[in-house]
Amino acid sequence: MGRGKYKSKPTGRRQFSTPEDLLAGTSNRPRTFKQKEAEHVEEESEEASGDESGEESEEESSKKKGTQGIIEIENPNLVKPKSVKARDVDVGKTTELSRREREELEKQRAHERYMRLQEQGKTEQAKKDLERLALIRQQRAEAAKKREEEKAAKEQKKAEARK
Repeated sequence: MGRGKYKSKPTGRRQFSTPEDLLAGTSNRPRTFKQKEAEHVEEESEEASGDESGEESEEESSKKKGTQGIIEIENPNLVKPKSVKARDVDVGKTTELSRREREELEKQRAHERYMRLQEQGKTEQAKKDLERLALIRQQRAEAAKKREEEKAAKEQKKAEARK
């Protein structure tokens, strides 16, 4: 069987379990050491729980990594993770916003207020726009009136020319 260049490892002959085998529990794979060890630890913990109090199990679960287990230091800057359960959450309580979030909210509110005033025509820019619009309307009205007069004058000339 040709496996290509430098394939000395038996990678092509692996047998993987199918999901059906895993569900049925008839997998060909041997149990790993960790699984055997976990079963062994569970058996010991069941025996120990009847004999001893639960204090030692709490200490074991709070073991610290590295030098933290050896040296106990009170770090004022250390932020301890707070686990808040869903039933303990206070819905009515408002959280304090950061400076950036607060400034962003203020900016949005100011923009909304400005746009409302702009729609009502109370800002300087709105007043200038309204003046400009009024001027344009007046110019258009004058131009339309002038066109009407010129049209009427042409029609009069045509009527006079026909007579």
